[in-house]
Amino acid sequence: MCHMYRGRFAPSPTGPLHFGSLLSAVASYLDARSQAGTWLIRLEDVDGTRCSSHFSQTIIETLNSYQLISDEEILYQSDRHELYQNHLEHLFDLGLVYPCNCTRADLKRTGGLHPDCCNGHTNTPHSWRAKCEQGCYTYEDPIQGTQHFDLSELRNHPVLKRKDNYFSYQLAVVVDDHLQNITDIVRGADLLETTGQQLWLYDQFTWQAPKLCHIPLIVNAQGDKISKQNHAKAIDDGCTDTLRRVLHYLGFSNIPAMRSIDTLLKWATENWNRNLPAHHNLALNSQDLHFIQ
Repeated sequence: MCHMYRGRFAPSPTGPLHFGSLLSAVASYLDARSQAGTWLIRLEDVDGTRCSSHFSQTIIETLNSYQLISDEEILYQSDRHELYQNHLEHLFDLGLVYPCNCTRADLKRTGGLHPDCCNGHTNTPHSWRAKCEQGCYTYEDPIQGTQHFDLSELRNHPVLKRKDNYFSYQLAVVVDDHLQNITDIVRGADLLETTGQQLWLYDQFTWQAPKLCHIPLIVNAQGDKISKQNHAKAIDDGCTDTLRRVLHYLGFSNIPAMRSIDTLLKWATENWNRNLPAHHNLALNSQDLHFIQ
């Protein structure tokens, strides 16, 4: 059966698009286009306390300026709470989630272990956690190599729905990737640590997990990820010089001095491969410090 590639870029609109986000977007786009695949944009705005419609719009506009345009209608997680609730209830029916009112201080005191009171009903405000206590998962990451996850070593069960009734990234991303028929995911290496929990969720829903590929993160001199939390600057719209620097960090060499974003993307698509170092981090060159300062 022919493998019909469906990829996606799924930013959280907690701020404008920055250099690190553009790198992830371009990597996922090139991987899809180089395999004649479909590429989607999804706004992971499920956390109403941190995300805003303003940043959703600015992110889309910036992506458009780099000719990174979704092949299908853009999906917004904030419109899908009922869907996530249905899937949470399915896990509840299977006995795979439990209410938890532990505070961070409680979990710090117990080393991440949950007391027995978490395993029953509670009338106090509570989150819902997954009982992912068992399971070993191994997969071959095209960039990072063999990855192995033993969930028996997990000290703290992941939250699927928070006390404030917002759903977590862990549940929403698995549900949406499945329902959008995503076959291949290219994303940052910072998400490797939660991959085992996501594979567990796929298992419980009896869904096939997408193929996963984790690219190195761009970090500053202190080793910190370029992120909104670290006040990364918004990138300029439609700048070919910025796109060339992104391609540099994605392993391209002899990048032509093209003035057209569209032409440069076509060149990159024709020359794309996953020949990136098997590291979680890549240091930002001194000439590129203006992207974070």
